[in-house]
Amino acid sequence: MPRFKEYNYNQMVMLPISFERQILPGTFEHSVNYLVDEKLDLSIFDSRYNNDETGRPAYDPAILLKIVLLAYSRGVTSSRKIEALCRENVIFMAISADTSPHFTTIADFISSCPEQIAKLFQQVILICDDMGLIGREMFAVDGCKMPSNASKEWSGTRTELKKKAQKIDRAVRYLLKKHRDEDKKGHAEESVRRREEQQIEKLLAASDKIEKFLQHNQERLGRNGKAVKSNITDNDSAKMKTGHGVIQGYNGVAAVDGKHQVVVAAEAFGSGQEHGLLEPMLEQVEENLDEEPLDDAKVLADSGYCNAGTLDYLEQRQIDGYVADHGFRSRDPRFADAGRYKPSTTDKIRTKSRFTTEDFQADIENRTCVCPAGKTMWLKCARARIVNSIFMQFQAHQSDCAGCELRAQCLRSSKQKGARQVNIPLAVLPRVEVGVLARMKAKIDSAKGRHIYSRRLGIVEPVFGNIRETLGLHRFTLRGKKKVDGQWKLMTMLHNMLKIHRYGLAT
Repeated sequence: MPRFKEYNYNQMVMLPISFERQILPGTFEHSVNYLVDEKLDLSIFDSRYNNDETGRPAYDPAILLKIVLLAYSRGVTSSRKIEALCRENVIFMAISADTSPHFTTIADFISSCPEQIAKLFQQVILICDDMGLIGREMFAVDGCKMPSNASKEWSGTRTELKKKAQKIDRAVRYLLKKHRDEDKKGHAEESVRRREEQQIEKLLAASDKIEKFLQHNQERLGRNGKAVKSNITDNDSAKMKTGHGVIQGYNGVAAVDGKHQVVVAAEAFGSGQEHGLLEPMLEQVEENLDEEPLDDAKVLADSGYCNAGTLDYLEQRQIDGYVADHGFRSRDPRFADAGRYKPSTTDKIRTKSRFTTEDFQADIENRTCVCPAGKTMWLKCARARIVNSIFMQFQAHQSDCAGCELRAQCLRSSKQKGARQVNIPLAVLPRVEVGVLARMKAKIDSAKGRHIYSRRLGIVEPVFGNIRETLGLHRFTLRGKKKVDGQWKLMTMLHNMLKIHRYGLAT
């Protein structure tokens, strides 16, 4: 028989613990404790409290800030889990001085202090600058799309939401009619009836939720003035495409310095499109850093930020920007064979639904053209310019097209009254581009421009990789742009504090 060590649960052990000695130098909790106590000005929280003479003493914001930062550094964003850590984890007991704040206190601190968090974010940036962690030579701007505390199933335009409410009402009427019919026949099954009654209650609540939203909210409009999808749960969030599918969330945009990947500006936007977001980010960089940080710096951004308005802004401000356009890689000879492993689509047989230009017998020299039905077409224009191409245009006679048996294959619609027209290509003119877009293309296509722009990926993407994968912060847990922006600044501030810990306080 094997022998095992004896054990007994019915015993007590006294463990003397010094909280101060649990916060060891060289650890991140030690850096957080030092930064919050010695470097950050927490008087910005004083205006939130009104208990000078009466009322219960509040938890010190220094304690709450330390707890939240340490929890976020371990990928824990749930206030209930943070409360559990303060009860069960010795490090959290030490950093909180065994005060054990309730999870509602922690949640309220995170969600109700976006203005204070923004000021702390600025203070941490200045600490990084004083330590020499910010080079001010190159800034890269990009966005990180993350889901928020809202479901994309509750998104839609006003028209779509009205249809959704009508569909729910039809389902309720169907179930009620079914119950009435069952009552008449006496074949109602109790378990099924209870389940369907619960379903009716949920459907009515959902319909009422949609109706209230439509009564109190106007149509949400995009930058072009067209209606965009609203969300009943969080109307500031947006439905956006990512590499992993469509999400309902926010785009956390960050401007990152090239020296040590310190985030110098951060803001969460409820928009999947990044057009027009570069300007506010650069203004925030200037606000967070003194001494005109953009004067001698290079600004890098991907094709999502490329538009005439943004490039014109960079030129007017005399900012040395490098913004790629959507055709940047296609013009780069290094990517000429990038698609060599993709399956070819040229060999696929195309189903012909309508006659194309190749089906018409054109004689350019004699300026004649015969349609697939064998009818001669008349010359409409010998040289017609469409965009950057020159065409010879022919058109069929109305009498020939009217009773033609091939009319269905020739015209877009059998109801079309006009005759078929065909454009025979003659030449393609070189594109002459002018303006800010052309100047940026020429700048970024140069050897120097490509070399500088190639650094963008290595500056900004590791920041998002650190926040999402290393720290495990995959989603926003709050609702509303103001609160989510505060949480995004808290995440990026934590990233900067880890930089301070690595390059300064840990050594």
